[in-house]
Order: sequence, then C-alpha cells, then structure tokens
Amino acid sequence: MKRAIIIVLDSAGCGAAPDADKFGDEGCNTIRSCAGSTKFDMKNMAQMGYFNIEGMGLEQLSVDAPTGSFARLRELSNGKDTTTGHWELAGIVSENPMPTYPNGFPEEVIKEFEEAVGRKTLCNLPYSGTKVIEDYGREHLETGALIVYTSADSVFQIAAHEDIVPVETLYEYCSKARSILRGKHAVGRVIARPFTGEPGSFVRTVRRHDFSLEPVGRTMLDVLKDKGRDVLAVGKINDIFAGVGVTDFIRTEGNPDGIDKTISWLDRDFDGLMFVNLVDTDMIYGHRRDIDGYAKALSYFDSKLPEITGKLRDEDILMITADHGCDPGFKGTDHTREYVPLLMYGKNIRSGVDYGTVEGFNSVAATALSFLGETETLGGKILA
Repeated sequence: MKRAIIIVLDSAGCGAAPDADKFGDEGCNTIRSCAGSTKFDMKNMAQMGYFNIEGMGLEQLSVDAPTGSFARLRELSNGKDTTTGHWELAGIVSENPMPTYPNGFPEEVIKEFEEAVGRKTLCNLPYSGTKVIEDYGREHLETGALIVYTSADSVFQIAAHEDIVPVETLYEYCSKARSILRGKHAVGRVIARPFTGEPGSFVRTVRRHDFSLEPVGRTMLDVLKDKGRDVLAVGKINDIFAGVGVTDFIRTEGNPDGIDKTISWLDRDFDGLMFVNLVDTDMIYGHRRDIDGYAKALSYFDSKLPEITGKLRDEDILMITADHGCDPGFKGTDHTREYVPLLMYGKNIRSGVDYGTVEGFNSVAATALSFLGETETLGGKILA
C-alpha cells in the first residue's frame, strides 16, 4: 500500500520568478525575508535540503549531506493565486488568468447578488480583510448590509458579523454568489469571512469557508479517485477543488490544528494521496506583512516535522511545497510571483538529489502519480 503525502506551506515561495516584473514583484523572496527574523528556526527542513535549493539565497543554511531530494519549481500558469497554484500542483496549467476587479465588481454583479440574498452591500473595493471590517463593520452592524470586497486575487469576499448573519446563512449567501459568478465573472473563489466583536475590536473567526470554482481539467485527484484509490484532503484543499476528486476531507482551524490532524490521519490505512494545506503563513502573516509571525509559523511546522516523518511507512513519500509567494518583507499586501520549493523524503527517495530548477508545479502531480504506480502524469516531469 503506497501513500503520497503532499503538504503545501501556503505562500512559502523561494524567490522572484523570471516573469515577476509583469506582476510588479521584482526582488521578492518569502523565505529569505522570514530568515531574517529571530523567530526563524528550520533545522529539520534544512537537514532535508530545503536551503540547498537553487536560488533560495540562503546558502549559509545549506547542509553537506541532505536526507531528502529537492527542486525549485517555476509556475507555468498565468497567475499567483491559491486556486491557480494548487490546480497546477495537481496537474492543471491555467493559460488564462482568472478575472480580477481592481475597481470593484460591476454594478450588474452586485445588483444580482443583492437581489438573490435580499440584502444591500457595502464597500465593493479591493481591501485588506482586517481593515475592511474596521472601516465598514459599524455600518454593517447598523444596517445589516453585507461587506463585499475583493483583493488583487480572483476573489469575491463577503464579511458579516456572526450576530447579524449566522455563519450557515453566510455560507448560503456565498453559494448564491458562486452560482452568479460564472462565465466572464468566474472568479476563483467566493470566500465567507465571518467576524465577531465590537467596533474598534472586530476579530475574524476561524469559520472562514471558500467556495471555489470547479477545476477546469483533470487533476491527480481525479486520476486516483477514478482508480478507486483514496484522496484525503486536509485543511482548505477540499474547498480549493470544490470537492472534485476528494474521497474524504477534514477542515482545520489554523496551522497547529492542521498539523495535528495530519499527524493523526497518518495512522489511517489509506491507499493513495493525502493532500494538506497549511494556510496561516499566507492568510494571517503573509498578507499582513508580519515577518516574525510568518517565521514563527514556519518554525513551528519545522518543530513538528519529526512527528510527521515518524509516522511515515516504508512505502510512503512526503512532499513539501508551496503554491505561490506572499513575501512579508515586500511592498503591499498581495501575493508575490515566485518560484516554490519542493522537498521529497522517504525510504524510497534517494537522498541528496538536487533536481535544480524545474518547469511546472505540475511536476508534483507527475511525481506523486508515478510513485503511486499510475501511468497518467498530466504533463508534468517525474522527479523521483
């Protein structure tokens, strides 16, 4: 029974991609920014070869005898968002970017949404998720109007106070928005953003939920599920793929909970794939440009890595990667167009192999499928 465990450290990119200038991201490097923090300690991943990866810019942290194999992956898709990155990791290269709305959503979209949910809306601009509830939360409490906003990503976000709009009702509103946002307005994700508290001290809760567009092509999840194999999704993976190709899933409340659930699920006798997303690095620290917080989250994962590898069986492969960058030391608050690192570890993985720079995040899908004995590789390069 072979098992592939893929863990995505959300937004943990490792240096500007060659086309970063097209995205205004020249000079970004998420991991290097974090390495400057006193909270940064990743000795376990270093031993696997994480800092031996080409171009990371942290040669002083490299080791002489890495226990894993490693590569630097270049994204082929036209985008730098969560959905596009995860889809490419799973085998879909997206040539056309998903729609974004730097000036807010057009009137016809907002009008249709308001009619569908029976409430007015506020804001309708690109905004920081914490700042938008600070600026519009009081009016929302007074009027019941929903706070609708976007970002540089292809997202339609709805923020509502849990005392005004119960979470399950907010999810229903998001489902209605998802059905509206099709065709030319097919954003990657509709996101429920519940919050609590009083004016001046609003806090977003952990009951965020993503309503994603269904994948536009075949993924490694489909390949495995079609063969009757297990596809376990931990964290927001099930949301990102709209449940397509998933056989079982579990939601998480932050990285520590996600890591604990990953460790627990490694005791399961599954045959196939466990696909994990750890989102705090991006959602809580990257977008807020919190270098110390990001570094601390990476270090916490590193401290738990021995527990994860201790659960691996002889036929398992562990792959640790990312979906894009979100450099906490960079300008702005948006994702950054970066290479992503790939670490591979297991008893059947040759140690110390440096695959250099590889074209395509879809090499993750190809490698996992090949390791699991599948012949369909979805166009990616097999690395192990």
